[in-house]
Amino acid sequence: MARVGFIGLGNMGGGMAANLAKKGHDVRAFDLSPEALERAKAAGCLPVASAAEAADGAEAIVTMLPAGKHVEQVYTESVFGAAPPSAILMDCSTIDVATAKRVAEAALAKGLTAVDAPVSGGIGAANAGTLTFMVGGSAEGFDRAQPFLADMGKAVIHAGASGTGQAAKIANNMLLGATMIATCEAFLLAQKLGLDPQKFYDIASVSSGQSWSMTSYCPVPGVGPDTPADHDYQGGFATALMLKDLRLAMEAAADAGADTPMGARAAELYEKFAAEGQGGLDFSAIIRMLG
Repeated sequence: MARVGFIGLGNMGGGMAANLAKKGHDVRAFDLSPEALERAKAAGCLPVASAAEAADGAEAIVTMLPAGKHVEQVYTESVFGAAPPSAILMDCSTIDVATAKRVAEAALAKGLTAVDAPVSGGIGAANAGTLTFMVGGSAEGFDRAQPFLADMGKAVIHAGASGTGQAAKIANNMLLGATMIATCEAFLLAQKLGLDPQKFYDIASVSSGQSWSMTSYCPVPGVGPDTPADHDYQGGFATALMLKDLRLAMEAAADAGADTPMGARAAELYEKFAAEGQGGLDFSAIIRMLG
């Protein structure tokens, strides 16, 4: 097993670091939160005092941070100066494509190999070790990162060159945000037309309207499998995080000259929902605003 430096132990990172420790890795973990460090210690990780200390002597380094500016700062100020040349650097944060490419180029200039490896699956999958990783980077970088990512997930997919992991994540979550809104609208329309929500689910879930938002993450309480809707929209994937991803998607679309009217409308609706103070609720709770 390997020594792994893990930087960023929030809702997602905490579970990911714990799974690496469960797999037998020597995980040196850092976070600004003392409470997060205590949880990591209880999960079998060794808390350290800084990001540089986590990176020092590590064979693999994983970062899970809020935004691109945090990623670039941590790599520039802490990781690059401490990581050994043999280390593989894996940023699992969801950030903009341009920053992901810039970090990878800066790593290469330092003689290091970095990949962008954002995740899909949410807090439950992070804790269970069933995340999906979409990886951008060289073939060599992917091959070196894959065993570590596999210890935290169920699927590890090479998306292409540096930045394509972030591109896949952003496009995927734009699709998810728009699909969830359409699913909520369909349930609300069906109810107003006198159709029982369970009956509509039974029909749509095996018809052409079927989607992941419908059958795996139904926004209506008591319909389909257990979801955040059955827990007053607590847990799951916060509206604030969906809005962050939609903003990234809109920035990327503008940079690429891509026309994304459905994505843009989804972003507008989630902006409104979050502005109403609902940013902490699961993103499927937008059905309340639409209704």
